[in-house]
Amino acid sequence: MTSTTQTVPQVVLGIETSCDETAAAVVRRGPDGAVEVLSSAIASQIAAHAPFGGVVPEIAARAHVESIDGIAARALADAGVGFEDLTGVAATAGPGLVGGVMVGLSFGKAVALARGLPLVAVNHLEGHAVSARLASEVDYPFLLLLVSGGHCQLLAVDGVGACRRLGSTIDDAAGEAFDKIAKTLGLPYPGGPALEALAERGDAERFVLPRMLLGRKDCDFSFSGLKTAAARIAEGLTTAVERADLAAAVQAAIASQLAERSNRAMAAYAVAHEGRGLRFVVAGGVAANRAVRARLQATAEARGFSFTAPPLAYCTDNAAMIALAGAERLALGISDPLDAPARPRWPLDEAAANANPTHVPGRKGAKA
Repeated sequence: MTSTTQTVPQVVLGIETSCDETAAAVVRRGPDGAVEVLSSAIASQIAAHAPFGGVVPEIAARAHVESIDGIAARALADAGVGFEDLTGVAATAGPGLVGGVMVGLSFGKAVALARGLPLVAVNHLEGHAVSARLASEVDYPFLLLLVSGGHCQLLAVDGVGACRRLGSTIDDAAGEAFDKIAKTLGLPYPGGPALEALAERGDAERFVLPRMLLGRKDCDFSFSGLKTAAARIAEGLTTAVERADLAAAVQAAIASQLAERSNRAMAAYAVAHEGRGLRFVVAGGVAANRAVRARLQATAEARGFSFTAPPLAYCTDNAAMIALAGAERLALGISDPLDAPARPRWPLDEAAANANPTHVPGRKGAKA
């Protein structure tokens, strides 16, 4: 990794292939920090994975291979730029499904090598962390709730690449709970948006669901008990009204836990920052859920925090956030060597992950 501060505008091609969407984007970041998304192209794989009710890693990796060239070409064409206009390439290097990550990272390395451009191997989570900055002026530092299908954590973000973990899920992520409960309700893939639509017609007070980790005073999350309880209730439902009521109860329970833990983190964050410049940012796919977003905004405002969430198009996986993360690093003169590895796991706060891992090596199952 190299570092020398630069003051020229950065025009960066971003590549994102960490899960089931092949994405490319071009972002321009001026020396003053002004951001302009010149293009953002995405090839969705929903139809390929829908028959299986979830993402199949091998299918995803093969689809990335088939789509990456065309998506990158579309992003450049939509932006009205060529490879010669770029100042750098940013590609997701993890965490994610490693087969897919390797496809996008290899493509980024090829472009960097062929064109003599600096490469930034971007942490996908850092991309989400900066996603709100694609459309809003959000200065560092800020408190971040990163909540998606694979991740759920609270982080104090002090600057580029400077993240300190305040809390994390000890089992399932919130988006994973949404998707799996939706599947038990017989909803189509992807489950999260389908459950949100069904919940709009439901009564959230009809079913009582467990509140997890009530005896703990930290900022960690847990959704596995909620998922199990909802699945058991779903087995006995016979009407569409009951299913809508359960969907509403699940959505309210998830929003409640996210708000409770965020409120706790805000209290500690405000003390550490002496109540100055209090900013709360929510990012990730679950940030697109309107009920969750409204609950979190109300919590932030009650605590005296400003509230920012990305536009809906930048909540889910996209390459614009990867390009911006790369541009911010390039603006500081930071780049990576061409042998940067693809990483299935890559915590934003590696010190906290090593000192207090949420997933213990040797554990069996999906979280291993």
